Amino acid sequence: MGHTRQEMQGTTPARPGEQGFSMIEMIVVIAIIMVIAAMAIIQLQPALQQNRAAAAAAQVKSALRQGRETAVSARRTIQVQFFTGAPCQVNTACIVLTRLDPPANVPTVILTLPIEGSVQFTLFPGEPDTPEGWGNGSAIFFGGVAGGPPTMTFQSDGSFTDGNGNPINGTVFLGIPNYRTTAMALTVLGGTGRVHSYRCPGAQCVY
Repeated sequence: MGHTRQEMQGTTPARPGEQGFSMIEMIVVIAIIMVIAAMAIIQLQPALQQNRAAAAAAQVKSALRQGRETAVSARRTIQVQFFTGAPCQVNTACIVLTRLDPPANVPTVILTLPIEGSVQFTLFPGEPDTPEGWGNGSAIFFGGVAGGPPTMTFQSDGSFTDGNGNPINGTVFLGIPNYRTTAMALTVLGGTGRVHSYRCPGAQCVY
């Protein structure tokens, strides 16, 4: 019985359905996967940015609470400062806590906290005030003053005051620039130093 050339060479001709993907087919499949992945990233981007802003707000809230608790437990005055840039990294927002030791209020920095990612102290156009209604004249707004008084401190009784010891209420607004849905706000009650956080993505700030 005769043998084909493929059989004589030890090879078997490919059967229908056994051939692999062609290069063009593989390229098409990869392109489809990349398009689907890109669409998924675009869909998830707002949620990812909102989560990043919420994490940053939690950072600031924790730092403010640390300042209050340290003032009460150590019976010291703790100064609070909000910065963008120095002494933080360039274009980075941060909060700095400084202990003022008697008798001459000698300063000792106890915390320098850079804010997460690209989150900044910022007030979006048309952003509402918080339910407390303490004003939204700027991203940092305490005692009715844009940027807050020159000196803002937690006292040993837990209160949050200006440089003259007067309790001041105020709000810190933050978010990722150009992403309105990331708007967050933190309020500080002067009389007790209590801190509350809000999301402000729409017409109202919600707890």
